[in-house]
This record gives sequence, structure tokens and C-alpha cells, in this order.
Amino acid sequence: MSYIELTTPCIFGVEAILKKEILQLGYEIKKVEDGRITFIADELGVCRSNIWLRTAERVLINIGQFKATSFDELFEKTKDLPWERWIPKDGKFWVKKASSIKSKLFSPSDIQSITKKAIVERLKKEYNISWFNEDGAEYPLRVFIKKDIVSIFMDTSGEALHKRGYRTFTSKAPISETLAAAIIQLSPWNKDRILVDPFCGSGTIPIEAAMIAMNMAPGLNREFTAEKWKNIIPVKYWLNAVDEANDVLDTECKLNISGYDIDYKVLKLARENAKNASVEDKIHFQERDMRKTSNSKKYGFIITNPPYGKRLENEESVIELYKDMRPTFNNNLDNWSYFIITSFDEFERYFGKNADKKRKLYTGMMKANLYQYYGDKPPKRI
Repeated sequence: MSYIELTTPCIFGVEAILKKEILQLGYEIKKVEDGRITFIADELGVCRSNIWLRTAERVLINIGQFKATSFDELFEKTKDLPWERWIPKDGKFWVKKASSIKSKLFSPSDIQSITKKAIVERLKKEYNISWFNEDGAEYPLRVFIKKDIVSIFMDTSGEALHKRGYRTFTSKAPISETLAAAIIQLSPWNKDRILVDPFCGSGTIPIEAAMIAMNMAPGLNREFTAEKWKNIIPVKYWLNAVDEANDVLDTECKLNISGYDIDYKVLKLARENAKNASVEDKIHFQERDMRKTSNSKKYGFIITNPPYGKRLENEESVIELYKDMRPTFNNNLDNWSYFIITSFDEFERYFGKNADKKRKLYTGMMKANLYQYYGDKPPKRI
């Protein structure tokens, strides 16, 4: 197997969680930046990273990095990269996305076009051909330029990794799977504790929690672009990675996870999504107003993404909802912890209590805060 440098973009604010996931897979971290982590792996590592990383958005192979302040420089330095190692004679390749920040080269379409031409010139010489049919496997590329430093990546994932494959149906403004997984992992919740999401919508938080508790690899039931890259990754590595994931899957674990929502139509979607994720028997979904949230057991967790802003008709509705949350939780949930993510800046004011800890995250391009309230720890079992 070969040395391969990989980069995994992620939501701003969850880098520490993603770093931990990569280390748990056994790979060496090379660099941590805002919104991305670079690490060292091999061909099998490409498979395992796609299948296992819960908070990464993609797994990208780092093809090369260089400085370019002109399009001629971009062309020549791109052409100097060893493209024949990655793209076969029949490969279909294109620059799917180009972006530029604080750089002299800033036109995405020109960056895409010149990068493609440079690769063609390199491969024409290496393969001694003048025309590429591009009727084989797909090799999508991404170019990112920051302060004149060009980074070129090949996308092994295809669809973003937050698309696990189970969420065929969604409610309005759903939380992403990767963000839901990050919030759960930022909390001390574990499979032996109760978890309730009183605003579950299409069920993403309860489903991700069940998958984590069962040690279910998030990419186990979906496909990846790199599965067809037989010139780089033998099929047996994908089969080995899937076998590994199946071997450690715990389908027998007992869980106490509930998702409530006031909209019965949304709950129908949640149940369908849970079924698609093969966790339908691990979650109890129920039509229930948040104000009727209760549980006789102690030391549970509320982990939720309540409605906010455009998700409700007006700000007054948001304020009234948040005002009702704390007395409901205090009266009906003894010694519970609350982890609440919202973009509503005045959440603490109307909830009536400052968070023990607050963490800035992003839902899409929208800034949000994860408000963390810690209840008492359960007594240790003797």
C-alpha cells in the first residue's frame, strides 16, 4: 500500500471531534486548520475514512500544492504534477469546484478551465495519445486557492458524507447529519443514558445517536466515487473495510432514545428515515408538544435543535417557545443535561439561564451556538 495524504473538510467548530475520529481510525494527523484536517493514510485508509468518519464532509486526496500568481504559472505547475498516478487513460476528469480567497487568481471558471487543460497536456504526453474518450470511472477534482497558494484535490466521496443515505425524507430546515453527530459527540451522553430530542423533526439527532451507540459506520450503506477507481484502490480494500464495519456493529444494544415533535406528518418522515437507517427499533418517536416533555428517570440528556428564525413564523413565537423550555425541563426532568443548538442570539436571555459552556458552530452558512447545560452526574455503580 502507498502513502496517501488526505484532507477532510468539516463544519467550522467541530475540528476537534473530527481529529479524534481520525486518530481512532489509527491515522497520523499532519495539519489541523479551520474547517479542515489533513492526515496520512493509504489506499485502505481512503475506504475506512469514507465509511467511518461521522463529522467529515468529504475525503479528498491531496494531489499537489504550489504558489501561483498568474494563469501561466497555474498551468505549468499543474502540468508538473504526476497525474498519471491518479487518472487512467479512460478516466473522466473535470474540476467540479474551484474557489479563491485573497488571491490574484479569482475567476472560478478560468481556474477550472486552465487546470483541466494542464492535466490533459500532461496525460497526452504520458499516454502518448491526442484524444481522451473519458468513458471510464469519474475523477472529480477540486481546486482551492488561498493567498496565492493552490491546493488541488481529488474527491473520493462523491456525494457529501453527511448524505448517509437514510434521509430520503426531511422536514423544513433539518440539521445536517454531520452536525448532529458532532453535537452528540460534544456531549457526555453514552448509550447507557437516556436521550430525548423534543424537536426531532425528521429524526436526524435520534438516528445519529442510535448509530453512534450501535457503533454503526455512517457510510456503511452508501456508495463512494472512489469505489470505481480500480487503478488506485483494489476492490478487496472496500470489501475489507465493509467487513470490518459489519464485524463491530452492535445490533443487540439496548437504548433509551426518544424523538418528539408536535407535527405528526414530520414524525412519519422520521420513522421512515429511522427504518432506512436500520435503527427503527432503537428509537421511540411520539407526537408531543415540547411543553409536555417529561421523564421519571434522572440524569438523562436533552439534545436538540429547536425552531428558530425562519423556521417559525415570527420572533414572538420563538421567544415564547424558549421561555417555556426551562420551566418544562426543570419541573419534569430531574438532574438532566441540555445541549441546545440555535442561531437565535438571545437564547440564554429567554431561556432564563446562561449556559455552563457555549460553543460556536455553523448550520450551513449560518452561525449558531451550542448551549451546554450540565446536570448532576449519576452516582457510580459499586
